[in-house]
Amino acid sequence: MKRDKNKYVKTFKVLGQNIRNIRKNKDLSQEELAFMVSSARNYIGCIERAEKFPSIIFILDIASALKCNAHDLFENV
Repeated sequence: MKRDKNKYVKTFKVLGQNIRNIRKNKDLSQEELAFMVSSARNYIGCIERAEKFPSIIFILDIASALKCNAHDLFENV
C-alpha cells in the first residue's frame, strides 16, 4: 500500500509552526533544541518547515525538551 504524504502536509506544517513558536517563546535556538534531542540543527529546521516528517518518538522527545505536552505541538491541527 502506497501512502500519500500530501494528505499529511497540513498536519506537519502546523506541527512545525507550533514547535517553532514554543521554541522561540522559550528563547531557544534551533541549535539548542537540536542538542537537547541529540539531533542536527538543520533537521529541526526541516521539521519546522514541514520538509521532513519526524517519528512520534522524536516528537515526544521534542515535547520533553520544550517541557510541554505532545498535545501542545498538535494544537490547531
